[in-house]
Order: sequence, then C-alpha cells, then structure tokens
Amino acid sequence: MKTAVLKRTIDRAPSFRARQLKFQKSRKAEIDYARKLRSVAKQVGSIIDGFAPKGIINNVAALNDALNKYADMITPWARAVASRMLDDIKRRDADMWKQMGDQIGRELKKEIEFAPTGRIMAEALNEQVSLIKSLPLEAGKRVHDLTMLGLSDSSRASEIAKEIMHSGQVTKSRANLIARTEVARTATELTKARAVAAGITHYVWRTSGDADVRESHKHMNGKVIAFNQPPEVEPGKRYHAGQFPNCRCYPEIVIPEEE
Repeated sequence: MKTAVLKRTIDRAPSFRARQLKFQKSRKAEIDYARKLRSVAKQVGSIIDGFAPKGIINNVAALNDALNKYADMITPWARAVASRMLDDIKRRDADMWKQMGDQIGRELKKEIEFAPTGRIMAEALNEQVSLIKSLPLEAGKRVHDLTMLGLSDSSRASEIAKEIMHSGQVTKSRANLIARTEVARTATELTKARAVAAGITHYVWRTSGDADVRESHKHMNGKVIAFNQPPEVEPGKRYHAGQFPNCRCYPEIVIPEEE
C-alpha cells in the first residue's frame, strides 16, 4: 500500500470516541461471557469443597470422577453459552463493516458478505466448548497434583491444604482469563477473515486506551500492521492485536482509497 494513500486513509479513521464505543461493546460481551464461566468455577469450587472441606482429600479418584461427570454434563450448556458469545461477536463485526459503508464499494461489500467466516465460527465454537469443559477438568488435575505433592512432602501439608481449598478461586481466575482472551481473539479472527477475503491488507493496532494496557501494547497503538505479517510485539513473540492472552486490543481495518 502506497504511503500517501495509507496516510489519507488513517486520517479518516474513526474518532477516539467512536473507538471507545467499539471497545465498550466488546467489553460488555467479555463481561457477560466471564459471568457465565464463573458460574462453572463456582460449582467446581463447591464440588471440591464437598470432598475436601478442610483441604484434605481422602478419595481423589472419586473427586476426579465427579468433576469429569460435571464436565460432560455441562456440554450442551457450554455450547449454548459459546454460541451466544460468538453470535454477539459476529453481529458486532457486521455492524462495524456497515458503519464503513461510505468507504466500501459495491464489489468490496460482496466480498465481505461472502467471506469464509463459517469455518472460523465452527472452529471457534468447538474450541470454546473445550475451554469451558476444561475448567472442571483442570481443577481436578490441579487437586490431584497437590494431593500427590502432599503425600511426598508431609512438611507442607497445611500449605497444600490451603491451596486445595483455594481451588475455586483459581478456577474463577482462569474463567476470567478465558473470557477476556477468547472474545478478543475471536473478534480479531473474524475481522481478519473478512478483510483478507476483500483484499484488505492492513489494519491499525488499537488498544483499550486505559491504565491496564501493557507497555508493549501501548507501543503498538496506532501502528499500521499487515495482516500477513504478525508484528514482533515482544522479543520472540509475534501476534496480531487481540491474539495474546488477556489482551483487549483490536484491529481497526484500513480501507485504501483509489488514487
């Protein structure tokens, strides 16, 4: 993309207020998804507390069996929750493209409309279901490992018991991480798929603009990135906006003008 064309396009980019509204909508989807995943974490904590009210487990196999059964039981619910989250992201992505209607020609609109997003959404749904089910499964593995550690190191028994009792909070933290990471990552993948299908090659990296933005991402804010070349954001780490754990950044597409 030629420099002059790129500069004119960026100059016409949405205002800071418009970008903040976009981020707030994404944040709302993340909060809703996290709330639902935390309900799983709460139930996981209750199951573990039932088997180890004081952090001491007499039957690890029975606990793991209970958590495995719970993971299987929530599969239909997980699929429904993930579907709603993905539908929300897809709807927001479509709205974003509509808002750029004046910049998009008729042929380009057709390319965007028929972009191969179905495969991405199907893969994302399966991945989200697996991640939701991983909450009780990983909690079971954690408790099992802590129990084995307690058997091999009796001097740390009280410390390990506290860690076991803390399992519900650990699972809650992981639920929040999954929600934040997956909402942003899926949104980026969907935007990228439509952009690439339409022949759009670049985007502007945007952050949430608040105090929680990590330094390496503050450095990326406003930079123009090629979709086919993830930038090296940190030494040895290449990824696009919104594709790193706990990242809330997003790509603002660049639609080139005709010269």
